[in-house]
Amino acid sequence: MVEAKFPYTTTLKVTMSGHNKWSKIKFTKAAADAKKGKIFARYSHEITLAAKSGGGDVDTNPRLRAAIEGAKAVSMPKENIDRAVKKGTGELQGAVIQEVTYEGYGPGGTAIIVEVATDNTNRCSSEIRTIFSRNGGNMGTPGSVAYQFDRKGELRIVDETLDEDAAMELAMDCGAEEFESGENEGEWVFTCAPGDVQAVSEALSGAGKNVTGIKLISVPQTPTEITDEETARKVMKLYELLDDYDDTMNVFTNFEIREDILEQLS
Repeated sequence: MVEAKFPYTTTLKVTMSGHNKWSKIKFTKAAADAKKGKIFARYSHEITLAAKSGGGDVDTNPRLRAAIEGAKAVSMPKENIDRAVKKGTGELQGAVIQEVTYEGYGPGGTAIIVEVATDNTNRCSSEIRTIFSRNGGNMGTPGSVAYQFDRKGELRIVDETLDEDAAMELAMDCGAEEFESGENEGEWVFTCAPGDVQAVSEALSGAGKNVTGIKLISVPQTPTEITDEETARKVMKLYELLDDYDDTMNVFTNFEIREDILEQLS
């Protein structure tokens, strides 16, 4: 991480995501998910939850606007988007979708947070617990690992005209704490305090940028480095199984795999 300092005691952290091979692995996996159609289900849940919490008007609900823009970016059909919005606003009847967070430990003492959107919390809890227990981990109680993470807001835009200097200036102008290049071509990711998400979103939109993603993320305070291949394989398998679970929206972990181990896995 590179730290750039400016006048008026403003500090902006710049994350060089291009050097993060794990990020590339996750992106490759996300591309595979898109082919399976799983990403449509995630966007559908996100749109429904956004509409449920903030209403169906994209002009007054930045979370919904970003979810719809993200869905359009992966070519999700308009009728699917409209149906998800109506489910959230109550115009269409259906199962009630709830947001639930599970916490646990994986191989090597790694900490894991799993965020799901489900219409059956009992089934979901049982199945997530089974995934943990059968793959070298164990599900904990609420708060058992969350204290090891900082909660942040994350916003994504796509603008192929931006270089790193321009993205840094944009981040400063919009009140972001950190920025990095994203996994997709021309994508930039900005992070901020949770309470600043709407202000940063409005500032980005005011600067003419199309916000394609808004969510709260959990950032590990102290990463756990994986230094042997066997543990790395086990950790990645558990991560992938949790991420592949039908109701999963996000998985956050504190593990980092040493680069030479990643080379072996690749």
